[in-house]
Amino acid sequence: MTSPSRSPRITVQNASTARNVPAASRIRRWARAALRGDARVAIRIVGTAEGRLLNRSYRRKDYATNVLTFVFRDHAPFEGDLALCAPVITREARAQGKPVAAHYAHMVVHGLLHLQGYDHENERDAAVMEKRERALLAAFGYPDPYKAAASRGR
Repeated sequence: MTSPSRSPRITVQNASTARNVPAASRIRRWARAALRGDARVAIRIVGTAEGRLLNRSYRRKDYATNVLTFVFRDHAPFEGDLALCAPVITREARAQGKPVAAHYAHMVVHGLLHLQGYDHENERDAAVMEKRERALLAAFGYPDPYKAAASRGR
């Protein structure tokens, strides 16, 4: 007998002073859409100092980045944490000329796809991951984040 699928348990922590952080309910909605199956995830919104510390400690890169994914269990039920750096996400959204909420949605989806084993280390894997990101973001009414980046010469 197959056990019924449970809905993901998603916790959102806002440790940032940024004013334009989307509501926790929106972040959870984006996260649920990206997750396939049961999961336990904590999503933490951080400032630059914490983002830099996490990136330096776990990736040996001395700067704050937009999203970090920490995978504790890479199969269902998936378990992990996401760290979203509010100042970096805001700065990137403005530089890319898109709404901050759209970039947050993209980073939530991107991070949670990594939690589920998606990657972009080679062109084939990147194409698969980006296709899934585009579909999820389009369902929320957000434009293709890669098309916009390509049109800016990235």
